[in-house]
Amino acid sequence: MVGQSPLDPSESRTAVLLEPFVHQVGGHMSMMKYDEHTVCKPLVSQELSFYESLPLAMRQFTPQYKGIVSVHLKKDSLGNLTLIASPSLQTESCGRLDNAIGDSSVTIWHKRKWAASTGTGSEHTLVKWSHTQLTKTFKDSCPGKMLLRTDLQYHTDSLLEDANRNQPERNSYNPWGLHCHRQHLNRMSSKHNENKLHQFLLLENVVSKYNYPCILDLKMGTRQHGDDASEEKKARHIKKCEQSTSASLGVRICGMQVYQADTGHFLCKDKYYGRKLSPEGFRQTLRQFLCNGNHLRMDLLEPIILRLKALLSVIRKQSSYRFYSSSLLIIYDGQEHKENTAPLDNHLHFQKTNCTVSNGTNHSRVDVRMIDFAHTTFKGSKCNHTTYDGPDHGYIFGLENLIKILQNISEGK
Repeated sequence: MVGQSPLDPSESRTAVLLEPFVHQVGGHMSMMKYDEHTVCKPLVSQELSFYESLPLAMRQFTPQYKGIVSVHLKKDSLGNLTLIASPSLQTESCGRLDNAIGDSSVTIWHKRKWAASTGTGSEHTLVKWSHTQLTKTFKDSCPGKMLLRTDLQYHTDSLLEDANRNQPERNSYNPWGLHCHRQHLNRMSSKHNENKLHQFLLLENVVSKYNYPCILDLKMGTRQHGDDASEEKKARHIKKCEQSTSASLGVRICGMQVYQADTGHFLCKDKYYGRKLSPEGFRQTLRQFLCNGNHLRMDLLEPIILRLKALLSVIRKQSSYRFYSSSLLIIYDGQEHKENTAPLDNHLHFQKTNCTVSNGTNHSRVDVRMIDFAHTTFKGSKCNHTTYDGPDHGYIFGLENLIKILQNISEGK
């Protein structure tokens, strides 16, 4: 299916078993892998409206919108829950779906690693997976998927226990996507029956080209609640902003994974870690995002800053847009193709990392993408609640501070 349109008529009767997206570092909604180059997420009408009327200038800074797919819950004889996508919007027959998912290696991997098993009561627990089967299934996938580990403040080990309260090997996964997927399956199974079709957005997998995708998820702006938020939700989001760097910098960290060349693992941080950071802690974490355990990736700073400045120029021209609760991803490949290191100056030393500075002239591929537009509003939106004038100054404030911090790191301040 790779390289074909997700909605290709020749595939219209093919059922696709969705896999959780292993590089999801933030957010609360489960992101699913449709194929190597495509992810999908539950459709929200306001987000769909944004993608359908996306300004041309913004397209290079957002995932490519690929269409809509129908998804439904499937429970096997053991009570394992999976999500099945039908490229055709028509309901597939149960017999055809049973034949489609069968007992393929992907199905077995999905059930064992990610599927929720229905037990007594309303709660679902996650079954333990086989690392042997996982390796077999991912033998042709990007190597970074096998190296995720956790350094999260949020305790997630309990999510991985099997029926005997055994836990899989620690430090081999990024638990945030698993956490979101578990909650999503719980919500779907408790609210809907198996036959109900749910619409999902198909979007470009913006990290598919990277072998070891290092990802920083930043919640942008000084305001996070949408126009449709209840008073209780509004107050909750205002408090989060006031108690974090959202108020002081217009940006806060919602998730991170960065490849550590010295250990061969990814270092991960979650949104709870990001909420607690002071402005100085935010700056230090940005440096940590650019450090691979051996040296600070100075070669990344110029291309990231240039990309952020280009985005800033575009946002300043988008009148009436408010990107409430949206995120900005900064992405680079943890696999270096050329290294030229110099000793790390004392003023660049941070936390307890023994990094030197990489001054390689071969700029690594970097990317900057805006995501999550469920609460984005603009003039002419089908879900518009309030019409605003001028650009999103809260978002601009966050971008300006982000650029300034990265420039200071580049200058050794």
